[in-house]
Amino acid sequence: MTGNLKWIPLLLLLLAQPVIADDSKPVQRLSPQRQALPETKNTAPQILVYKSQREDGSAVFSDRPPANQQYELLRFDCYACAVSSPIDWHTTPLFQRRFARLIEQVASELVLDPALIRAVIHAESAFNPQAVSRRGAQGLMQLMPQTASMLGVADPSQPEQNIRGGSRYLQQLIDSFDGDLRLALAAYNAGPGAVKRFGGVPPYPETTAYIERVLILQQRYGGG
Repeated sequence: MTGNLKWIPLLLLLLAQPVIADDSKPVQRLSPQRQALPETKNTAPQILVYKSQREDGSAVFSDRPPANQQYELLRFDCYACAVSSPIDWHTTPLFQRRFARLIEQVASELVLDPALIRAVIHAESAFNPQAVSRRGAQGLMQLMPQTASMLGVADPSQPEQNIRGGSRYLQQLIDSFDGDLRLALAAYNAGPGAVKRFGGVPPYPETTAYIERVLILQQRYGGG
């Protein structure tokens, strides 16, 4: 997911707050700064996208900061968390090759469905290792700092550490909820405490949408 991103027009609908960054040139805003959305316990994680300009004035979007060039850092809600997302999850392109060998290896070690791991990564970050949330969740599987520490993940932006840690956490949640995948996914999104408080899937629209989309993606990544 480098260079021009096919899904950028959709993500632009979810723009939260732009930040300008450049160590070598005077700052010049490429678009008006918007007020940050208020944070709540259910604030969705974000994907980082970098916007720069060609000499002709046209915009270029990437998941990596351009070298030696002024850019604008855009933050977006997590790929599958927007309740009113315009994406068709039955047809949106899949990331079949990204980290394929690592995912297969981790899935085999944990006896976990590799299609489920891919689905969660897709839903959380759209396979962007640098994805960061307003609350501090990081990497491919959006691990919160305390969760990453608990799992022994020293660098959440490192794909192997993140996938191993996130997959192990997902397995723990599945075991904790007696194999109920919907409850495990609800806990992954909203926290296990919320699932226990409500005695099931919390009545959060984001969580309901997240579960449905992960299950659709799991079926598709599994070839179903």
